[in-house]
Amino acid sequence: MREANHQTGHKAAALAGLHAEIATQSAAIEQQVIAWRRDIHQHPELGNREYRTGALVASVLRERGMEVVEGIGGTGVLGILRGGAPGKTVVLRAELDALPITEQTDVPFASTVTTTYNGVATGVGHMCGHDCHVAILLGVAHVLSKAPRTWSGTVLFLFQPSEEGAPDGEDGGASVMLKDSRLTAMHPDAFFALHVISNMPVGAVAYRAGAALASSDIFRIRVDGKQTHSGYPWTGIDPIVSAAQIVLGLQTIESRQVAVTEEPSVLSVCMINGGIKENVIPASVELAGTLRAFDEAMREDIHRRIARVAECIACSCGAKARTTIRPLYPVTVNHPELTRRIVPGLRRSVGADNVFEAGKLSASEDFGIFLRNYPGSIFYLGCAPAGIDLRSAAINHSPLFFVDEAALLLGMKCMASVAMDFLADFALDVGGPVPVCSSVL
Repeated sequence: MREANHQTGHKAAALAGLHAEIATQSAAIEQQVIAWRRDIHQHPELGNREYRTGALVASVLRERGMEVVEGIGGTGVLGILRGGAPGKTVVLRAELDALPITEQTDVPFASTVTTTYNGVATGVGHMCGHDCHVAILLGVAHVLSKAPRTWSGTVLFLFQPSEEGAPDGEDGGASVMLKDSRLTAMHPDAFFALHVISNMPVGAVAYRAGAALASSDIFRIRVDGKQTHSGYPWTGIDPIVSAAQIVLGLQTIESRQVAVTEEPSVLSVCMINGGIKENVIPASVELAGTLRAFDEAMREDIHRRIARVAECIACSCGAKARTTIRPLYPVTVNHPELTRRIVPGLRRSVGADNVFEAGKLSASEDFGIFLRNYPGSIFYLGCAPAGIDLRSAAINHSPLFFVDEAALLLGMKCMASVAMDFLADFALDVGGPVPVCSSVL
């Protein structure tokens, strides 16, 4: 018993020393991480097109002496860092891609990149925070490469393309990466990730065990009528009026057809396209949107209801509706035990009073695909400036989304601590209850 206690004490002391080194090295690299983030932010790239970003990542990892695998899952990059002895393998993941959103912030490094997406001219911007995730993970790679290799096992730094979804007609993201034997041959034991979030202040971190982020599906509805003169609508079949009724009818699925007290779900129509002339009733209209859910049976039930509502309403107007639904991401389910075990590392990194338990979020994450195949967890990193009214903070995917860069240092410390705690199979418990964070309920 005395020998076991001695070994435990020695292990705790070694891990405490490693975490102290992580804090020191993270502070030393902070300004470089901010510079990386600003460079990536100013040069955003859409999914499956992250050539410049991937090249930057590969270059930085090689400079830190890592084995680097490029072209994984398309434009992705894998960095391999081995510890002082064999052990478990932990994957830390960040996303490379930006969004087809025109940035409206006034930061000096704002994106001015433009492109055509789905036939529409648009700006391109890191309005979800993936630029922060890449910079943070590059910082963690630097920190752990500089720290003494007193730890056992392997850290895989996985930089994923196309988290926001592949372009039409292409595959991408986590599902493609998991088909690449260069990743699976490393036999990962766990996956971890973080996501910056603007409805928590910088300094705050939140986690959730179990179902944490919603599934995501894209639905498209084509409503076919009969084209005619706008002054004589009775001579045709108006698909615009049918489509308008379908939009309203779809909202009754959430409000009147599913048990909202069992699990939340969100159905949003985000696109309506039809017509090219103000005095011509068109032949067809297309609707598109997303469904978010937390229960697979409810998700499938809502799929059926979407098609039924669209088809029946169209039929009542004399039109026809055809519905297609493309599943994107499953529910992101954090492994309960591994999530519990990351709490001490999060508390150590930002202070015990700044770590919260979150409620379910109706956003979706490609990371859920990894977690269907391997245990792991994703946690949230507050990035709103301290003192701001969180109700006025621009949410992720807004053209005004803003990140307080003080979050980058905290993100580095959190991710490095989580990885080292997992590989050590031992966490330094800092104690105390975990409050619930109402801002991310």
